[in-house]
Amino acid sequence: MRRRLVALLLLLAVVGVTACSGSTTPEAGGPPDEPARNDVGVQLFQWTWDSIAAECTDVLGPAGVGWVLTSPPQEHIVGEPWWTSYQPVSYQVESRLGTREQFEAMVSACSEAGVDVVADAVVNHMTGQDEPGTGWAGSSFEHYSYPGLYTAEDFHHCGLTPNDDIVDYSNAEQVQTCELVNLADLDTANPEVQTTIRGYLEDLLDLGVAGFRIDAAKHMAAGDVAAIVEGLPEGTIVMQEVIGARSEPIQPADYADNGQVFDFYYASHLTGAVEGGSLEQVFQVDAASTGLTSDGAVVFVDNHDTERDGANLSFRDDESYQLAMVLLLANSYGTPVILSSYSFGHLDRDLGPTQDADGAVLDAECGAEIGPGADLENGEWICQHRWSAVLGMVEWRNAAGDASVEDVAAKDGTVTLRRGDAYLAANGGDEELAVSLTTELAAGEYCNLAEGQIVDGACAGASVTIDDDGGAEVTLPPYGAVALTPEARPSES
Repeated sequence: MRRRLVALLLLLAVVGVTACSGSTTPEAGGPPDEPARNDVGVQLFQWTWDSIAAECTDVLGPAGVGWVLTSPPQEHIVGEPWWTSYQPVSYQVESRLGTREQFEAMVSACSEAGVDVVADAVVNHMTGQDEPGTGWAGSSFEHYSYPGLYTAEDFHHCGLTPNDDIVDYSNAEQVQTCELVNLADLDTANPEVQTTIRGYLEDLLDLGVAGFRIDAAKHMAAGDVAAIVEGLPEGTIVMQEVIGARSEPIQPADYADNGQVFDFYYASHLTGAVEGGSLEQVFQVDAASTGLTSDGAVVFVDNHDTERDGANLSFRDDESYQLAMVLLLANSYGTPVILSSYSFGHLDRDLGPTQDADGAVLDAECGAEIGPGADLENGEWICQHRWSAVLGMVEWRNAAGDASVEDVAAKDGTVTLRRGDAYLAANGGDEELAVSLTTELAAGEYCNLAEGQIVDGACAGASVTIDDDGGAEVTLPPYGAVALTPEARPSES
């Protein structure tokens, strides 16, 4: 589904290219090696368009990241909380994250860096405001009236009292035709509404995006989503948010024919495996357990919702959170996306990103202290995608390519595995553990990519010595890992 990334994957499979960002020396006078790309994405939550453009150019592109997920680009209500972005007022590409021109420039910059842009599309609903108001770009609105877009007849009115909010999640009709926390619910079965939504998506495609995250897809019938996206150009990325619960009638697999689906089941599975110290369970997942195929699943440790409700591991969990991201990137199941957001207190779950006096979000700045355990004030950027372990594992995953996970072995809270000729050992406990690693690597020194990428021919972290038999004795710190590939060698080796 991913146009450029799919082509790159096919190229990797045909010619056997592996990722070696900075790990090999080009021939004298030749161009530097381009980093290989796979399917890794980064959700730059509430980052401005200018900040994303710079990050694609300076970090994501050079690191071999394949795509970036933005926050919603449409005009929204005015307010400080993060969720104001998720209450559309119009489909103008004007928001507190930047102007239409800045958005288009961002998409162009990311494309030049080899990074696709996926836009968060809020199309299930409009605002949740009972009183009339004016949006960010000056558009007037009422709860069921959006001039030039929708009138009251374009919304569901399910007739529940005292309001139209969903009451019973075991009732699929309620979930898909009543209101989610007072958000005016569009009648997405209406062909005219579908055409209006599709026009917005087509406008974003004209600006260069590769596709969309369909927000709150669960609250639209799968057939309605299909009708909206089926007229989009072939190859458009479609990733649908469907938060599954085993006891509910609406399941993520119901939407699989429309495109990929965010796999909340796998996120919970990953958290349980890491917290329980049974790391091998991370790799014991398939369509029977999640309802989704690997190609159809978008997988993650956390997103902007789960980090607020505490359902899964998040930045608060320090080293175990980092280990979960390492394992996410090590597994061959699903298309992985790493959340990169800002810090907030337990009682500040509505906290929006830092804004100026007019409400415009300030450009993101990654501080000097980046990584698990960083002491951050509310609103400071966590920048998880820049953590050394994450950057290193992007390189490892790109080197592994489309190879499946094999030779999984667990012992005393550790797990070892390989994908092709890429090897990993990880420790799920809070005690240092020694592991004997068996590989088919040539004897010599290798950089541990679980501690960072190779920079200027040098290991960012520790090196590992492989003996003449392909073995290594490694000591894993608590929640630590060792990740090796044939090309990940210091230049002096």
